[in-house]
Amino acid sequence: MRTGFIVAVAGLALVACTDGGEAEAQVAGFTVEEMGTFAEPWAMTFLPNDMLVVTEKAGTMRFIDFAPDTPRLGTITGLPEVDYGGQGGLGDVVAHPDFASNNLLYFSFAEAGQGDMRGAAVARGALVCEEADACRLDDVEVIWRQAPKVTGRGHYSHRIAFGPEGHLWISSGDRQKLDPAQDLSNTLGTIVRLNDDGSVPDGNPFADRGGVSAEIWSYGHRNVLGLAFAPDGSLWDIEHGPAGGDEINRVERGANYGWPEVSNGNHYDGRPIPDHDTSDAYRAPAISWTPVIAPGDFIFYTGDMFADWQGDILAAGMTANGLVRVEIDGDTAREAARYDLGERIREVEQGPDGAIWVLEDADEGRLLRLTPGQ
Repeated sequence: MRTGFIVAVAGLALVACTDGGEAEAQVAGFTVEEMGTFAEPWAMTFLPNDMLVVTEKAGTMRFIDFAPDTPRLGTITGLPEVDYGGQGGLGDVVAHPDFASNNLLYFSFAEAGQGDMRGAAVARGALVCEEADACRLDDVEVIWRQAPKVTGRGHYSHRIAFGPEGHLWISSGDRQKLDPAQDLSNTLGTIVRLNDDGSVPDGNPFADRGGVSAEIWSYGHRNVLGLAFAPDGSLWDIEHGPAGGDEINRVERGANYGWPEVSNGNHYDGRPIPDHDTSDAYRAPAISWTPVIAPGDFIFYTGDMFADWQGDILAAGMTANGLVRVEIDGDTAREAARYDLGERIREVEQGPDGAIWVLEDADEGRLLRLTPGQ
């Protein structure tokens, strides 16, 4: 057994363990340590300064500093107001590749517009920490907005990632409007590629169309809840299908992934959708699932702690109630294993030492650290 202690700040509990804690358990082949509890956590990222940042859907950003002698936690202020409700709220968070020198954090959120209109947005700000339990974002600016804003509170997607060349990639969901995902005059149902300041870089496939079309890298997407770069530098996504057809795709320049014209699932009301293999006009997924796993996010594992998994995908599964491991072979993929954690998992990240960290998808979602178990 291990003994542990709990530090509570502003309604947040951080569990810090010393040798001998009740916060440790054996689950699904892992040793599992409970490291904290958050209100509807949605995303997390490790910073180069040994801090962990966690977003809470209602609009709060938290941080944890795992200093061995004085673990501390608190709130990051300075965020804009988010439009909370349905699938909307505060979303993803990532650090700029040069965070060590510029302290820039990027985050996504649902933003209200006129009347009943809403859309995803991405902003950035400089992280300043001058107090033990409080940090703030200075000079916050919105650098991208989903176009157009529409009614409803679903399928924002708004996952963000930096690529090997420093470009900013954003997943823009179809907002449950379907047909716009095939219309290059808007950014619904797309993945966009930008410079780190939100401007459009050279080389985007539809740049000659101008306007928001110039932002688009690929289209025909539904609800992309994960973006990650493989060790070879290729970009992959994970997205929700309708009734069936969750999928992983290798994301390529100018490619059309078919939604809503094709899918390996059907509409929720039972109406059929042609499968991907019925048409050569659209890019087929590397793997799809029916029944669905309801992915929350995914990573390519690159650490040494689970050395046999290097290069594999670890996907957070909400209906799968755990992690799904996927092996990649060129442009195809196969499910290798599932690891039942007993709860819906929203987010997965690799820690600096190679441990696997997950966030539960719950009103009081736990932050768990997974290391090799029995």
